[in-house]
Amino acid sequence: MANVMIQYNEQGALCLYLPKKDLEEAITHFEFDTAEQWGGEVHLAGGAIYYIDPIPAPERLPITVRAKRLQAA
Repeated sequence: MANVMIQYNEQGALCLYLPKKDLEEAITHFEFDTAEQWGGEVHLAGGAIYYIDPIPAPERLPITVRAKRLQAA
């Protein structure tokens, strides 16, 4: 598992930033995206899929969370 940052990029789109690889990729889909449950499978524009343990939706971004890569791009 890796520490990743979920944040808004300069265009205002939600993205995932992986510091170890200096990779920032737009998020296309969250498995869970409600106030009570946020996370699960996170699909990125490049085709990679990460898994974030579902948590209550954060009040503000950026947020650092642990993520597991399920599928490489």
